Amino acid sequence: MLDAEFGVQHLECNIMAGQRLKTIFTELKSHAPFTLFGSFTGIICMLLFRNLDHDTSLRIFYVFHPGHVFLSAIVIASMFQFYAKKKKLAYILAIGVLGSVCIGTLSDSLIPYVGELVLDMRVAPHAHGSAGVAEPEDAAGQAHGHEGPAEQESFAEKAHIGFIEGWYIVIPAAIAGVLIAFFKPKTKFTHAGHVLLSTWASLFHMLMAMGGHISVLKVVGSFGFLFLAVWLPCCFSDIVFPLLFVDSEHFSCHEHH
Repeated sequence: MLDAEFGVQHLECNIMAGQRLKTIFTELKSHAPFTLFGSFTGIICMLLFRNLDHDTSLRIFYVFHPGHVFLSAIVIASMFQFYAKKKKLAYILAIGVLGSVCIGTLSDSLIPYVGELVLDMRVAPHAHGSAGVAEPEDAAGQAHGHEGPAEQESFAEKAHIGFIEGWYIVIPAAIAGVLIAFFKPKTKFTHAGHVLLSTWASLFHMLMAMGGHISVLKVVGSFGFLFLAVWLPCCFSDIVFPLLFVDSEHFSCHEHH
């Protein structure tokens, strides 16, 4: 009798897991065409703004990246509240902020940074910090008391990790997104807006590394990395991540649209 019950439970778990995977693959497939379109818009913008200097691209990046994190936090928190039984603010806040910041960093900073290394892009020397104020230099081109700006950069500065380098913008954006979703869970933002913000954040990250030096190889390679940087992370943050914290039993009672 116990073996039969265990077998039924195991079968139900497999069915629910299958439903979860089916939802994920369906969403990835359905979102791929628009992500492709978003990547094309990114390449067009790359050609239009190819002569932007590093610091200008950095400032624009810190408009689109926090915006992406903000929308991502709304989506994650709303999705979690729709499926989950536990709806305490602290729990939702932790999941929303963690998911939006981590996945936003992967999408907007880490994958573009890997692309820049693969495509042999060189980040132009620039001022430390997000304020864009250069340190005074001596006749040898070295900052006073330092070996040079580029040599003093940490990984967070080289890869432009938003929640470290610009934490005072990115973290509040994530918290604000979660709070909006918590008090108004039916707030709707199109996936299109989410994809475009992520695409443009990744784009200006790569423009920083180009420093105005563009080539056919860099454009073609950037297209592939833009698509990858947006497609998987955005779908993961909108769908997969919040559902990781939801009981499979409760998940099986809903259909995601």
